[in-house]
Amino acid sequence: MPQALLVHGGAWNIPDELVESSLSGLRHALEIGRSRLDEGADALDVVETVVRALEEDPNFDAGRGSRLNRAGEVEMDASIMRGSDLQAGAVAAVERVRHPVSLARLVMERSPHVLLVGQGAGRFADEQGVERCRTEDLLVGAELERYRRVRAGETVLIREEFSPEGHGEEAQGPLGTVGAVALDARGRLAAATSTGGSQDKFPGRVGDSPVLGAGTWADDTSGAASATGWGEGILRVLLTHTVVDCIERGSAPEDAAREGLARLERVGGKGGVIVADRHGRRGIAFNTPRMARGWLDDEGEIHVAIEGEPR
Repeated sequence: MPQALLVHGGAWNIPDELVESSLSGLRHALEIGRSRLDEGADALDVVETVVRALEEDPNFDAGRGSRLNRAGEVEMDASIMRGSDLQAGAVAAVERVRHPVSLARLVMERSPHVLLVGQGAGRFADEQGVERCRTEDLLVGAELERYRRVRAGETVLIREEFSPEGHGEEAQGPLGTVGAVALDARGRLAAATSTGGSQDKFPGRVGDSPVLGAGTWADDTSGAASATGWGEGILRVLLTHTVVDCIERGSAPEDAAREGLARLERVGGKGGVIVADRHGRRGIAFNTPRMARGWLDDEGEIHVAIEGEPR
């Protein structure tokens, strides 16, 4: 049975100084995921483990490195989905949790709900014995400095996150929603996505990452996908469900990813998507200047990239 693993670390104006560290972070996560697949781990365990590794990496906008909202708070979103029975869990606007993706899995496995938000998600975390952390533990120096610049009036840092004109020095700081898609040796698919959200977002804003069919989708009968980018656009077109639905209708994963991006462009959306089908075939597409992404090839070799023609 073929296996597959794809990861992403954000589709945006990734500045030159973050390229090598982002590629290194993707490689590290893929190495961990490959080891878990070789051990025979379930796809759900693989995507959780991989996303946890990316949440620990301050190069990405998830867990450590999450962006601050307008009130100077870190509110994070995450979701995880199992393709065998369409079970899923998600959290939104949760604070002081180092690994939101693991909290999302607890919602799936230890509650009757799919999505918990804000203070309710925090209370659930405490009831489940999830280790809490300080807001300061989730910040990196570059992000804190960027927040201060935005609050001082440098709104160009927000406007140009996804446009070619913003590439370079103006786009400092991480904006890398992270995600993973896996197919294990027994043909099980899973997907997970985690983010700290967009720069200077209004408190309580929720993007696509915790919304099933928008940021995350998995179905063993067809495929699994994780999205990244401007959440408001991705939400409008239910990007991951759209892509997997294209596979179900007969498209190859690469074609399905492009079809999903064409739908995203209909609403002026910016972002990217990774997808794998039940046969282990892979697809990646994006319409931003750069996208941090990585995958295992058919021989299990690791590949990572940031450059490339937007697809």
